[in-house]
Amino acid sequence: MIEPSQLLLFMLAGWVLNLTPGPDVLYIISRSLRGGRRAGFAAVAGISTGCLVHVALASLGLGVLLATSATLFMVVKGVGAAYLLWVGVRLLLAKGGADTLQQGVDAGGGAGSWWQVFAGGFLTNVLNPKVVLFFLAFLPQFISPSVQNKTLAFAMLGLIFTVNALPITALYVLAADRMRSSRWAARGMQWLDKVAGVLFIGFGVRLALSARPVP
Repeated sequence: MIEPSQLLLFMLAGWVLNLTPGPDVLYIISRSLRGGRRAGFAAVAGISTGCLVHVALASLGLGVLLATSATLFMVVKGVGAAYLLWVGVRLLLAKGGADTLQQGVDAGGGAGSWWQVFAGGFLTNVLNPKVVLFFLAFLPQFISPSVQNKTLAFAMLGLIFTVNALPITALYVLAADRMRSSRWAARGMQWLDKVAGVLFIGFGVRLALSARPVP
């Protein structure tokens, strides 16, 4: 399906992309700072599951429909942007510290339960239509024209990309968990929600204003 040299290049490119700050990275770091490793890895699990959903959609051709249908793209983009904005507002309105909001899908408050953090990570990723469009643009570059079952090859590369991201996301979790015990984290925790809230609102606005890629 892919030559060893190409596979290495694919994995290195994936790590570089995973180091790029975005809603997923911010969610993982904020959950880890709030709830420690358990919450951080719950966030990673939710985001990774969301990536697998995007890979499945792209492999089945639904991603192509999303890329070519302006109406569908606008609907999904609108829902995703609204969710990110909602998360940001919840963070800005949160009291901070141990009293931060914990009800519902806890994407904007305190540590929350494992399933709440997982659900927040899943929604943060799966409601972003740019992710499935990224897979449609990135993965085919590493599929040889001679491959007969391109759908299977696409799905396999998507799975590799998702698994390949785990070391990077795990480092985010461990680094944030280590920082939460420092004096800086103890003093700055009350500002974490506000900063993260502004960033999530920024991500939501950017997604809302983003244009549909030309197929």
